[in-house]
Amino acid sequence: MVVLRAILGLLAAVAAWRMARPELWLGGIIAAASLSDVYDGILARRWGTATASLRLGDSVADTTFYLGVLVAIILRHWPVLQERLGLLTAVLALETLRMGFDWIKFRRFASYHSYVAKLWGISLAAASVALLCFNRGYWLLSLSLVLGILCDLEGLAISLMLHEWTHDVKSLRAALELRRQSKELDNSP
Repeated sequence: MVVLRAILGLLAAVAAWRMARPELWLGGIIAAASLSDVYDGILARRWGTATASLRLGDSVADTTFYLGVLVAIILRHWPVLQERLGLLTAVLALETLRMGFDWIKFRRFASYHSYVAKLWGISLAAASVALLCFNRGYWLLSLSLVLGILCDLEGLAISLMLHEWTHDVKSLRAALELRRQSKELDNSP
């Protein structure tokens, strides 16, 4: 399912580029990717396969998918995106900064799956469907980009707090608790 999501991102870009009226296809692609994102985690936990590498792969697949959706939006709705270029640039710059920082500090990318990241994912899916399928929801796109900025700032703050790479850190509060536990272990006899 993780690989499927990355492939669906490519299909979204191709559909937007090659099809005259891809709205139905794009809606189906985004719905399939969203369902895949929800159920791959549920199934991995149920089957006991929710490993650190799978969680990291999940994050990479999400990023790959939404890069494909971004290409679709650029191809189909550039003027709408151009009006939000400052927000988009901030998201892309923060995402790049966060990934670079995580790589330098941990030698791998973060995979926190925080509550803010989940909210961002839901808003991205909703904004993408509204824009690509119904030519509406411009405010939802703006909201989603703001949530992306908040998500990346939270991810950067979590990475700054943690001493070692950890996946599935749900919030800044959880990161603070992990940091406190790590300090207690360091100070124990």
